[in-house]
Amino acid sequence: MIRRFGKPPEAGAKYTIRPGAYAILLRGTDMLLTHQAEPEPELQLPGGGIDPGESPVAALHREVFEETGWAIGGLRKLGAYRRFTYMPEYDLWAEKLCHIYTARPARRLGPPTEPLHTAVWMDARDAAPLLASSGDRHFTSLFVR
Repeated sequence: MIRRFGKPPEAGAKYTIRPGAYAILLRGTDMLLTHQAEPEPELQLPGGGIDPGESPVAALHREVFEETGWAIGGLRKLGAYRRFTYMPEYDLWAEKLCHIYTARPARRLGPPTEPLHTAVWMDARDAAPLLASSGDRHFTSLFVR
């Protein structure tokens, strides 16, 4: 059984399962996050949806680069959780299955290529409570002390 975080499913909504991979990226005591400006401004763990036929690890490398401009290494899976949400950018009710990894930022390759995303570095202990997703906050708080 995979633990659920966030709101329960909306009655009457038809949910599509949307797997994704996300990373806790530490360099010393600093954490690399992404700030997404829309649809709501929020700090997030870098990562996102796994495309059909794509592995979670390949998706994570791609998404972290798109959202932060960084290449990553040393991946280790911490766990997974699910959450129910409406994704206005896709007009989709999604049951997000979130795979959480730890990794290290290996090299900055350039600016983020994903529109409306900005790479943000901050002290990991300060960052954890600011993450938009309660599941991301949970896993980060287990890993960052």
